[in-house]
Amino acid sequence: MESENKIYRELKKRLTTDTYKHGQKLRAEVLREEFGCSASTVREILFRLASDGLVHFQDQRGFRVPELSPTKLIELTHMRILLESEGAVLSIRQGGVGWEASLTAAHHKLSHLEKRIHAREDPTELVDLWFNSEKEFHQTLISACGSTTLKHMHSLIYAQFRQQLMKADRRFDFISNNIQQHSDILEAALAADEALTRKRVHDHLARHLTGQTATLASESDAE
Repeated sequence: MESENKIYRELKKRLTTDTYKHGQKLRAEVLREEFGCSASTVREILFRLASDGLVHFQDQRGFRVPELSPTKLIELTHMRILLESEGAVLSIRQGGVGWEASLTAAHHKLSHLEKRIHAREDPTELVDLWFNSEKEFHQTLISACGSTTLKHMHSLIYAQFRQQLMKADRRFDFISNNIQQHSDILEAALAADEALTRKRVHDHLARHLTGQTATLASESDAE
């Protein structure tokens, strides 16, 4: 079971960090040989990833990486705003000093990385670190909400959201705005200003509601 979970985690990472192209076919036989496991194990893992929304399955066509979809990206953005806003407000009410310390630490790590990326012409070697730190900050923001369901739904939505942007985000055209926006979210949350926290979460993600980032993602996929 542990080996299956390890394969699942590795494939999930690949599916959200630019290893595969949108629409690419995932060949079970190739994966079976790579991971040294049975064909049934590979299929079980791929179906598990399909239930997460990270793999698309069709009879007669098999498993594929989901196509890039501007409409889906906008829908996922709406869901992220709803879940993160509510999760952040609940965490403000229930988190206490421990949550504040964890959020501050997560932001410190993320801010350091984003400033390093902003200063570099080629930030390629920092990309994976940024993906992990950005995820950690947003998960910590909602970590004290008290709802396992909310956190689980956010995890699923976040992964699908990141998959849609896995190529476009590597351009880092947005990084200077991100530095300020993440700082603004932290400031509002630590001030326990619920309305301002909701607004700043929305403002941080609003660029994905215009269709502009979906266009960038499409252009990146075509390169």
